[in-house]
Parts: sequence; C-alpha cells; structure tokens
Amino acid sequence: MEDEAAAHREMQAKVEKEMGSVQDPAAAATSQANREEVDSISIFVGNVDYSYKYGQPKGYAYVEFLEAEAVQEALLLNESELRGWQLMVTAKRTNIPGMKPYHPRRSNPFMQPRDPYMAPYFFFPYGYGYASRCDSPS
Repeated sequence: MEDEAAAHREMQAKVEKEMGSVQDPAAAATSQANREEVDSISIFVGNVDYSYKYGQPKGYAYVEFLEAEAVQEALLLNESELRGWQLMVTAKRTNIPGMKPYHPRRSNPFMQPRDPYMAPYFFFPYGYGYASRCDSPS
C-alpha cells in the first residue's frame, strides 16, 4: 500500500513539473509578482483593423514595452484613428487565477418542469368509462 502511495506521489510530482503548476505558496507569490511586473509594462489595443495580419486576425493586440514611460505615452493614443478605425488603448490588467466572473446557466424556456399533478400526455377527454355512440349497443 505504501509503495502505491509513493508511486502516486512520484507520478503527481512528474505531472505537476510538466504542467508547470506550482504548489509552493512562496513560488506562487513570486510568479504572481512577476506577472504583475510584466503587465505593468504592457497595454491592450482593441478595435484594430483586421487587415493587419500576424497569424489569425483578431481585432485586438497586446503590446509589451521595455519601459513604463512608453506605456504612458501609448495610453495617449486612446481613441485615435488608424485606417478609419478608432483604437481603444488601455493598460493591461493582471489576471488573478480563480477570479473568473460567475455566469449562471440560463434555463431553457422550452424545457419547463412538469407539474406532478398534471394529466398524463395520453389523457382521455371524457374519462376512462366513456364509450362513443358508435361503440354502444343499440
């Protein structure tokens, strides 16, 4: 049993190493600080003309600068025009793991729950004992 547990821990460590996941809180804080530092010298440019093709055109771009002063100068280009498109330039925000906005699932209006006291789908309009005039003996 202990051999299996040791093999499981070894496999888990190998997977974490390959996936790059960090379990150490100090290393996670360092990683988060590094991301914040990189994001402080980056900008988001939205509403970019689709004719600028670097790979798949998306209509937006992320730009990373070497100095923080360049970010402030780039932010001045917000709402400027490029090939007739009004650009949206903002500072890049830092993604925080686990802080994804919650979007509850919407219910399907066509799939409503049935009332338990509702008549079955194959109901008889006149009850079970009714016989039509054609079936009754005369």
